[in-house]
Amino acid sequence: MNASTPDERPRSSDRIDPRITQTRRVVREAVLDELADAGFGGLTVESVAARAGVGKSTIYRHWRDRLDLVADALEQLNRQPGPQPDGGTARKQIEQLVHHFATAMGDPRLSATVPALIEAAERDASIAEFFHRYNAQRRQTLVDAIAAGIEAGELPGHLDSELTALALIGPILYRRLMTGEPLSTAQVTDLVATAIGPEHRAWA
Repeated sequence: MNASTPDERPRSSDRIDPRITQTRRVVREAVLDELADAGFGGLTVESVAARAGVGKSTIYRHWRDRLDLVADALEQLNRQPGPQPDGGTARKQIEQLVHHFATAMGDPRLSATVPALIEAAERDASIAEFFHRYNAQRRQTLVDAIAAGIEAGELPGHLDSELTALALIGPILYRRLMTGEPLSTAQVTDLVATAIGPEHRAWA
């Protein structure tokens, strides 16, 4: 069972009937609410349809299965910011991505989906494959920004881009899931500086 990833699913909302766009939005909201309330094990196409007030046939016209539903709902809720415009630095891109992640984890519904999917992934190999792939894709943007900063001499050359990305993401997840509290904006800024080094320094 494979869910479509955001990059694989065609998007042409500017040409879609507004009523279809609204239906998709309502269904995505229902997916997130159902996942937060019932966990992945309790989420079914039937339960999502009932919560959204649509028929099962409506859901199957737009999504293949429940993993497809979850993948799309998570992507819509947690859209990453795009690359920095010309003149932007790798550091600014990293800061933007990390602040975005911290803000997203502050959303009660999104943060509730994480333990639900972790628990489900321990029990079902297909869910684990989806969850690990989804997270790797999301993390890659940050990994690439760090690698670009190292190559440009903006960041210390000894940094490992993958490990640094994990060092930036890990504290945000730990704080939110283990204490129930998000990191503040100032704390996230300090976290970035701690992980990638201070600004305004030339790195060899």
